[in-house]
Amino acid sequence: MNKRPAAVAATALALSLTLAACAASADSTGSDTTSGTTVSHIHGLGLDPGDQRLYVATHEGIYTPGPKGEPELVGDSKDDFMGFTVADDKTFYASGHPASGGNKGLIKSADAGKTWKSLSLSGESDFHALESAHGTVYGYDATNGLVRTTKDGVSWKDGARLEAMDLAVSPGDPGVVLATTAEGIARSSDGGKTFAPGKEPVMAFLSWTAKDGLYGIDTSGGLNRSTDGGTTWKKVSTVPGGRPQALTAVGAEHVLAATQTGVFESKDGGKAFNKRLAVASSGGH
Repeated sequence: MNKRPAAVAATALALSLTLAACAASADSTGSDTTSGTTVSHIHGLGLDPGDQRLYVATHEGIYTPGPKGEPELVGDSKDDFMGFTVADDKTFYASGHPASGGNKGLIKSADAGKTWKSLSLSGESDFHALESAHGTVYGYDATNGLVRTTKDGVSWKDGARLEAMDLAVSPGDPGVVLATTAEGIARSSDGGKTFAPGKEPVMAFLSWTAKDGLYGIDTSGGLNRSTDGGTTWKKVSTVPGGRPQALTAVGAEHVLAATQTGVFESKDGGKAFNKRLAVASSGGH
């Protein structure tokens, strides 16, 4: 009755290691030996809905592909951006760490990442996952191990306490929130206040933009899709490049994924991917 398949146990262990690596990265000061033309340690992806430009949140700032596909730094900040989400045209939310250390709390950009304004929890919280949906920002505060939500970016409601890596919010129901844990996908039906225990499959990252387009990527880069809100899953493909670093579903068939070797884009539901941005080889997340 209590037997657990070895492959599932190994996947859970890999996710636990990824969680630990992410936490270790969060404790760093943000120093990096890479130049401005390479990126590593990707933590978030998004397309601006206004011009469809790709933005990549990394350990060394926000980047976008240049004319020849090379990474170009957006603005002049080379801080460590952890949680990252595109909320609207040129409107981004993020979190992370200043190059000097500490926590950024929740920050916002209204000019597509060129400049940022501190909204709340500066010095207190580091959000490793952020989602903007239903007029609400949902965040996983890794510093305090809490799911938290805010309507105005300033006043927060504390939700469940759990160890998670990523969050996904139902596009049709603001109360349904999924979280990736070492035990599997945990589900909330009350906006993140409480979660049921995690259930297999074990995923590293989730993204849910369209009702029938919930995507999950496992620790080896296997891309999975659910068309029934996470009740059942089907493996679609394996994203090139090994261990994943970020996942964003732009639409039902449009998916962005970052792995150890690049940022990849699919417009056919994950069946085929094209590289959008190269990533410098890195040993950690």
